[in-house]
Amino acid sequence: MKQRRLIWTAVFGLLWYFFSFTTLFLNKYILSEKNVDPRFLAVSQMLLTTTVGFVQIGIPTLLMGIHDSNRYSRKFLRNMIFVGLMRFVTVVLGLVSLKAVAASFVETVKSSAPLFTVAASWILIGEKTGLLVNMSLLPIMSGLALCSATELSFNLVGFVAAFSNNIIDCVQNVYSKKLLSDDITTVSANELQFYTSLSATCLQIPLWVLTEMALPKWTDFPLLLIDGISFHLQSVTAYCLMNLISPVTHSVANTVKRGLLIWLSVVTFGNQVSFLSWIGTSLVIAGVLALILGKIPRPSGA
Repeated sequence: MKQRRLIWTAVFGLLWYFFSFTTLFLNKYILSEKNVDPRFLAVSQMLLTTTVGFVQIGIPTLLMGIHDSNRYSRKFLRNMIFVGLMRFVTVVLGLVSLKAVAASFVETVKSSAPLFTVAASWILIGEKTGLLVNMSLLPIMSGLALCSATELSFNLVGFVAAFSNNIIDCVQNVYSKKLLSDDITTVSANELQFYTSLSATCLQIPLWVLTEMALPKWTDFPLLLIDGISFHLQSVTAYCLMNLISPVTHSVANTVKRGLLIWLSVVTFGNQVSFLSWIGTSLVIAGVLALILGKIPRPSGA
């Protein structure tokens, strides 16, 4: 049984890594080479995720009817809209940053996510951290500052977008975990993904109406479809992996993934990275790993 679980963990982990890089590569290519509006790309990704989620969750719910009034109360809808708003904002900010600066720099900024997760966990769920965790924040912030100061493609708009995306994404993750563990709503991961995607899609409608977005060429739509499918599968495999391993192990896997994405993005896109930038990236990753180790519970007899 343990061996079978280990095999599925490896399978979902590799698929998560694969679809993460595929989505990153397609996003960068669509934004930089095809010059697609980041807002349109965000709309297409959310629309496809919502469509797939409707097939999985929406249609069965409509056929069987709504039996649990607590799950579809005003509080439930308010939570879904709130998380959906955060998902919408993070997707747009992430694409804006990817269009403005190098993919390796965006992934370095995202590598500091545990720093903001610690702050969000303390504010939202009252989770406190120890001395080792707090000390690990120094190399993370130092490395991030060094990368920002020496990044050859540095752009203020791109940095602010990536930094803001990081903060909002961490709040979204902590709040989502809080909803998943709520005994009253008992919302599943698939339901959370569908309803928040639906909310995010609805919130994007004013963006279509009030702003002018240049439509991509018809020849680009197959590429947008592939990108949307990759984006959806990245989220699905992440949820599947999360169900098989502990949060600490998932954080380690996510940190390793960021390190691989930084290296692969440099190789794939040919980004010029200075020696000091590499040192800064190493400091961020080392600080994140120290932060994760600091959060591992110690045996009572130790």
